[in-house]
Amino acid sequence: MTAPAKAKGGTLKRNLGLWAIVGLGLGYMTPTVVFDTFGIVSQETNNVVPLAYLVALIVMMFTAVSYGKMSGAIPSAGSAYTYVKESIHPNLGFMVGWTSLIDYVLLPMVNALIIRNYLEQLFPGIWSGIWVILYCILVTSVIYLTMRGTSNMNMILLVFSIVVMIVFVVLVWAQLSAGDGAGTVASIKPFFHSGVEMGAVLAGATVVCFSFIGFDAVTMYTEEAKHPRIMPKAILFTVILGGAIFLIAGYFTQLRFPDFNEFNEASLSDSALTQIGEVVGGKGFQAVLTSAGFAATLASGLASHASVSRMLLVMGRNNVLPKKFFGYINPKTHTPTLNIILVGVICLLAMSFNLDLIASFINYGALIAFTFVNISVIALFAVRRGRHKKLKDIFNYIVMPAIGMLLTGLLWVNLSLDALVGGIIWTVLGFGYLVYITKGFKRKVAGFDESQPVTGYNKVPEGAEID
Repeated sequence: MTAPAKAKGGTLKRNLGLWAIVGLGLGYMTPTVVFDTFGIVSQETNNVVPLAYLVALIVMMFTAVSYGKMSGAIPSAGSAYTYVKESIHPNLGFMVGWTSLIDYVLLPMVNALIIRNYLEQLFPGIWSGIWVILYCILVTSVIYLTMRGTSNMNMILLVFSIVVMIVFVVLVWAQLSAGDGAGTVASIKPFFHSGVEMGAVLAGATVVCFSFIGFDAVTMYTEEAKHPRIMPKAILFTVILGGAIFLIAGYFTQLRFPDFNEFNEASLSDSALTQIGEVVGGKGFQAVLTSAGFAATLASGLASHASVSRMLLVMGRNNVLPKKFFGYINPKTHTPTLNIILVGVICLLAMSFNLDLIASFINYGALIAFTFVNISVIALFAVRRGRHKKLKDIFNYIVMPAIGMLLTGLLWVNLSLDALVGGIIWTVLGFGYLVYITKGFKRKVAGFDESQPVTGYNKVPEGAEID
């Protein structure tokens, strides 16, 4: 089991309440991402974006329940890797952790990509690559100097984003009442019409699953929660509230833009946020909505960049990756500067990719992790602990996680071919690396935890501290 992360005088402080943790999860999820992917999903689903979110929410609910059960059974700063390692086998845990690594490494790049899309549409005459370079320099520099995150700052950025989204809904409501868009505030068409195909909806749901990534990240705050008992509620509330935000925003956006052909090419391949803002409220509201998206994306970018840098540090310290590079701590800044710079360099690839493709790669790793968390519930409770004799236990520890496993598997097989091919190649590389580091499975695999805390301090070798 993962040992608690050490602070300067002991363990991490238990000072995060239920809503602080929920706020951190929602901040990681970036609520405004619903506008970023709206054009992509609207075209994919033939204008039923809210239905795609509803399908994804149902899948995530079953998985969130499984995360809640595992966080209660293994009350340490956990992750899919930790749960699979403890309930099934360390080698399988390593493979789940390795597969998940692809989404953690690419998440910071997604934030750079979204920022690029915002500024590219606002300033079309300027080479878009410059925004990626400036963003990567900014975020890498901040994390280079300090890796300490604050829930208060996250909450401020989150509240600002949600307030702007509420203003958006009010504006759209008024426009729909005046006859714009679908011309009504009450319609079944965002969820069903004659042109809906379930295969297309599932394909769209695999894209919007990207919006939910972050609800599982709250498990990293288990050791900082005021009491471990609040974690299952925090996970479930994060999914429910996040899903509600996505559904409401998606519903009103779909009514205001009932046909994806209303979007320009940039909105259908990358972010639609700036076009949505301009159509709904003119240049002024476009600036406000873009600011909200920018703030939410920057907060998520800082958190994800810091998190993956620290994850690579742990892998280096445990010799899962070459220790000399990945386990290095800068004695002046007390941060894993080589990892931070490496993640910053990877972020520069945002100059060459689009949001749809990278979101699919991220979903590959995330859906693998979600599937195995559901399997872990069955393995730990029904198999190892023998809780399969009562009808209630069969429902809780076999039926529920089995449904979650099947649903996440259904979304996984509906990923794009590029994502499946790239993800499978990454998985095969991970298996080869596992064979190498275990000397052909003759020794135990070194452990690592992909969800290291991004608040507080972690004890590091040779007396250095991470700020």
